[in-house]
Amino acid sequence: MKFSSIFLLQHHLVVLLVLTLTGSGWSQTTENTAAIAAQALLDQAVANHQFAGIAAGFATADTILWAGAAGYRDVQAAEPFLPTTITRMASIAKTLTAVAVLQLYERGLVDLDAPIQTYLPEFPRKPQGEITTRQLLQHRSGIGGYASGKEAESQVDYPTTAAAAAVFQDRDLVSVPGQEYQYSTYGYVVLGMLIERVSGQSYAAFLQENIWNKAGMQHTGVAQFGQPQPGQTHLYARSKKGKIKAAQENNLSSRIPGGGLYTCVGDLLRFGQAILNDALLAPATRALLFTDPGVDTKQNPYGMGWFLYGDNPNYGPVYGHSGEQTGAAAQLMLLPEQHAVIVVMANTSQTWRDVFQLSVQLFPLAAGAE
Repeated sequence: MKFSSIFLLQHHLVVLLVLTLTGSGWSQTTENTAAIAAQALLDQAVANHQFAGIAAGFATADTILWAGAAGYRDVQAAEPFLPTTITRMASIAKTLTAVAVLQLYERGLVDLDAPIQTYLPEFPRKPQGEITTRQLLQHRSGIGGYASGKEAESQVDYPTTAAAAAVFQDRDLVSVPGQEYQYSTYGYVVLGMLIERVSGQSYAAFLQENIWNKAGMQHTGVAQFGQPQPGQTHLYARSKKGKIKAAQENNLSSRIPGGGLYTCVGDLLRFGQAILNDALLAPATRALLFTDPGVDTKQNPYGMGWFLYGDNPNYGPVYGHSGEQTGAAAQLMLLPEQHAVIVVMANTSQTWRDVFQLSVQLFPLAAGAE
């Protein structure tokens, strides 16, 4: 989804809000007034019944400038949603998986253009052509998505990534590898298998050692069905009529590398900082994340684990990833020229567009709060 039209509508509202708070021009906006304006956006969203609970934050490459929250992690018990509340990150997990694969590439352990059977010889070959790691990273492998709503809302527990891959690996491809863009969480499950096979570690252990520890992410991990983390939010969904109600937990073990992780706002901000600071990848490798493969996506281009939202006239290039699944909607944004990271996380599904809009509304606040 292009952010430009949303930005034009929302930028004016945010500037008016900040001017009202400061009583002066935008150039005098301080970190404190930016935080007040940002918190007001969250409070208003909850007052408008857009979310049961929501948290957001923004940071420079080295400092978390603001994190706030509104609403409830448990509506019935009136327990507040906090910036530290543990929440599903949904498809933002793909950004972490992509970084992990490229770390192995940097070590010379993965050839991005070799057939995936180089590392996973048991993965079925397809008559349409060879699937490569690069294609999987860029959603050009031809592997499809969930076969049904029931599959997306799976209650089955898959003990390993190989067991999860058995769900889809024998299905026909939906396109010739390399030729078309087809967003696929299952494709990232294959990448999770690759990480485990090449590193000799579990997916969670590799990310713990090479991403979470390095970035200082102390509240991130693999979701376990029926085993919430302390302080984790309850799950909610918003109906088409706008009513918010409790949602039934689904089992994410079928998609862990593509959408089965939990985190909090602060941890995702730290991940964004680590990307900007080249703490996880060398600059040349990091650039691969944000390189347009030149394939028509019918929407924003997709690099390796990141959407490329285009160049904003005020802030330069914008990169990020969205996520939505049962009981969660989230957005991660990077503004590299502003050295800024923006995160929005909600515990309410069917609200991704609202979460995206909120993240864009935070652009001038994040960029002006340094």
